[in-house]
Order: sequence, then structure tokens, then C-alpha cells
Amino acid sequence: MSTWGMRRTVDLLREVMRLYYRRKYGTLARRLGRPGLASGGRRGFIIVQIDGLSYGHLLEAMAAGHLPYLSKLVNGGTLRLAPWLCGLPSTTPAVQAAIMFGSRGEVPGFRWYEKERGLAVVAKRPGQMQALQARLSEGGGGILVGGSSYVNMFDGDAELALFTLSALHPHRFFESVRGAGLFLLFLLSPLRILRVLGLSVQGYIRALGWRLAAVVRRSVIKPYDLLSPAMTAVVNALFTEVQTFGVLLDIYRRVPAIYTNYNTYDETAHHIGPTRRAAFAVLRDIDRRIRQIDRMRRRYRGRLYDLYVLSDHGNAPAVPFSWKVGMSLGQFIAAQLEEPLSLDEVFGRPEYALTKAHYLLDEMRDLEARLPPAVCKALRAVRRYVDRRVPPDPEAEVYDLERREDVVVRASGSLAHVYFNVTSRAIDLIEVGLLYPRLLDRLIAAETIGLVVGRAGERTVALGTGGGSAVITADEVVIDPPDPLSAYGDSDWVARQLHQLAAFPHSGDLILLGACPPDGRVVTFEEQVATHGGLGGGQEQAFIAYPPAAALDTVVAPQDLYRFFRERYGER
Repeated sequence: MSTWGMRRTVDLLREVMRLYYRRKYGTLARRLGRPGLASGGRRGFIIVQIDGLSYGHLLEAMAAGHLPYLSKLVNGGTLRLAPWLCGLPSTTPAVQAAIMFGSRGEVPGFRWYEKERGLAVVAKRPGQMQALQARLSEGGGGILVGGSSYVNMFDGDAELALFTLSALHPHRFFESVRGAGLFLLFLLSPLRILRVLGLSVQGYIRALGWRLAAVVRRSVIKPYDLLSPAMTAVVNALFTEVQTFGVLLDIYRRVPAIYTNYNTYDETAHHIGPTRRAAFAVLRDIDRRIRQIDRMRRRYRGRLYDLYVLSDHGNAPAVPFSWKVGMSLGQFIAAQLEEPLSLDEVFGRPEYALTKAHYLLDEMRDLEARLPPAVCKALRAVRRYVDRRVPPDPEAEVYDLERREDVVVRASGSLAHVYFNVTSRAIDLIEVGLLYPRLLDRLIAAETIGLVVGRAGERTVALGTGGGSAVITADEVVIDPPDPLSAYGDSDWVARQLHQLAAFPHSGDLILLGACPPDGRVVTFEEQVATHGGLGGGQEQAFIAYPPAAALDTVVAPQDLYRFFRERYGER
């Protein structure tokens, strides 16, 4: 065939694919109330986030064949792969705040405490996340203006935000798809129904295997809980399908900016470890979603898109503090105080599936009022049946309690903030030593705690085991050997991260990092066997796969990504 003939064939195939996508997604877009947008000739971008996958574990998963499509994109030169450091705290809300708004100074962890208001904050409460985003957006606009956000902590000023906790103008999913749109979606695509059912069964069987193993060896999993894994499997399969469909529809609609987060690997890693075969199996499904999204991006070219695949942080193999010491961190601290004091301690796993389940129940309540009476009655019966069996999420509730505990401990993986309510202001390290003479010595002596960090005026002081210390200012780091920072990476970089975190307005009076013992398992202050939030073991080592023209191999912080997306795609 001549070159001219090949070109005509390619053009014909492209036109056939354009007609196919216009018929398939155009009909759905009109029915779902999401009309197309003009591209104006400007390129858009799609960010696919794999929550919690470190650069090192990504390479391991690719080598083992668990991410075949992403490997194909990287090996073929379509995307270039590079590591980058997400910094401290290595948590999704902190990193996404920096990527979407350019600042993470309002986010010292996944959980923290605001002493001046006596307010406990956790990155699962929509009202608190909305207020937080309002403060973050004061520094500049988000990267998703006019775009869409799926399953994120923040919406980046997106026009459409589904299951995004901070959305200032949140959309009910059923509202945005005009009532029965979700049912229409599945009725029009029986393959989607089968895929959700298949993934649900597969996920449930996998979870039952974890529980069987937990009967014979120590685990953070409850071995005899058979209901919650079923709920988790169904909810995760449904959300994964819906958010992928949303991205495909957005590409058809020519939405300028799309950010979707797949968090099933992160949740699985917390339960069983980051490199177990079952955790990598979750990546296979995410890889298939990347393939679907990239295929739509390539074949329907109403707007040209650049594809980015990244992680927000890594996960380190971990051992819970309570397994080592026989009590929680808060209980350990309370035992060192030489007077009876009240303690407020919160820790636990993020439990994304539980939060998603409550989100769906709220959606069902909203939908009931807009359905015919007979259908409404049936749906209400289903919702009530499910509602009775879905456990409450205490961290998502906001209680108005008129009390101030003497000591407040807030854990985010291997990072913990400790607050002393003797005053509403932050107190210096020397004040902690005067108030509680034994506490610092006992914390420093504990083999499970790697760093004890506090303030000394404008300086940050880090105390480590073995008597080593580091005094950190904006200009220099003075280390008294043995170096307490080297276990967590380059000492200068670690020092900068600690100094920045100590300066956050709501960081603890003491900041603790779990130890990094020789066996490679970081000590975590939560009940999990893979952790993030602090430093060490790959928690801070994220990755990004990007178009070669983007030249992102010099990214050293999430704020760099914010500046890049604003400068490259900001004018829409």
C-alpha cells in the first residue's frame, strides 16, 4: 500500500473512532446533563494518582509484571519516569494541598489539633476540609479550574468534584447525573455490571484469605469479621468503575483538567504490607484503568491531553508501636507523666471504604426524594438494610465537647504530634522539659521512637537515641554526634523538612517520628503493617510518569508540581 493509501486508511479509522465515541459518550453526556466544552485549541491534562505507591515499590511491581500497560508507556518512551520527594508530612492531604494549591503549611498530618480553639481535626470530615481548602485557596487558584476532581482530598477549584471531601460546592453524584443516571450507565453497559461484580467477588475472596491468615499469625486484620470485607469489595469496585467512567466522559466533553485518585492500593498496603502479592494485584486493576483512560485520550481527540501518572507518597513496611511496647503511644506518654492527667489520643487507619460507604448512603437518601413512590419505597428499604450493617465512622463525626484534655496525641502513621494544654499557644522544648522532667528522657531512651523534635525560639531541635542532637535554623544545621537524622535520609534534607514542619501553625509541642530499625520495618503509631506520614523506608519517595516534553525530572517537592501545572496549563 502506498503512503497516500496508508494515510487515507488511518484517517478513515480515526473518523470511525470519532463517530463511535461521539455516539457512545455524546448520548450519555446529554442524558447526564454534562454538555461538551470548547477546547479553544489548548491542551488539557489528566492526572492519575496511585495513592501510596513508592518509587521503589513501583519499579518492583513493574519488574514483576503487575503494571504492564504503564510499563509499556514508559519503555516505549510515551512517558518518562522519575522519582521525587513528597516531603514531611508524607500524607495525602498535605501532598495534595501542595500539588493543587501550592502550600501545605496548614496540613501538619492526617490528624492534628488546634490548641487555640481546642479543635481536633482529621482529614475525613468534609466541613473541616472545606474550611481548610478555603484557607489554602487564599494563596492562589487551584490547578483544576474548570475541570474535574474524583476521589481526592481537595478539589483544586474544579467545576465538578465527586467524592472530594473539601469541595466548596459539592455535587451529589445522583444530582449531577440527573437522578437515575447511575442506573442508566450500568443498563447501557452490561459489561460494567459484570466488571463490578467480578471485582467485588475477587476482592472479597482475597480479603477472606487475609482473615484466614490472621487466625494463625499476628495481624492488624480482625480475623472473624466477614461483613466489612464484603462492603469494602463492593464499594471499592463501584467507586473505581464510576470514577473511571467519569474521566472517560470528561475526555469526550473536552474538560481542560482532570485529576483522579485510585486509593485501593494504599488501603490494601496498610492491611497486609506494600509488597505482598495481593497488594500488587490491586495495581493490575489500576493499570487497566490507566489503559482505558489513555486509549480514550488517544482515540478521541476533541481536545489534546497530556497524561501524568503519579503517586502522592510511598508506604514503608511497618510494625505498630503497640506491638513493641504493649501500649499505645498516648498510654506510654501518660505513664511517664508524674501526675494524674487526662489523655486524648486518636489513631487508626484511614478506612477509605467505610467513608465511601457512608457517602453512598447519603447519595441514596438524596435520590429517594426524586423517585416515584414505589421505587422510592424499595430503595429506602435497601438503604436501611445496608445502613444497619455499615458501622459508624467515629472519626468522620464532629462532636461539640466542652472539655480540654491535658495531653492530646494525634498520630499519622509514623508521625505523631503531642500537645500540652497548659496554654493555648505552642510551647518550646525547654518548657516541656520543665513541666514534665521525666518525659523527654523516656521518649529519647525508647528504642521505638527515632526522633523527638521541638522548638527553641526560631530554632528547631531534634533529639535522637544515643545522645545525638541537631539544632536547625533557616541557614544551618549543627549536629552533635551521633547524627540523629541520617537514619531518615540525607541529613540536610531531613533537617529542612523538620524545620518547616515545626513552623506549621498547628504542629505539636512535640513532634515524634517512629524509629527505623535495621530490619527495615518503620515503627508506626497506628495499627497498620505499612505506614506513611513520617520519613524513612520509602514513605517520602513518590514517583511521576510524564510526557518527555514536560521535563519534570527536577521535581523535588509537590509545590514544584503546582507551579508547573499553573504555568503550563493555567490559561484556559
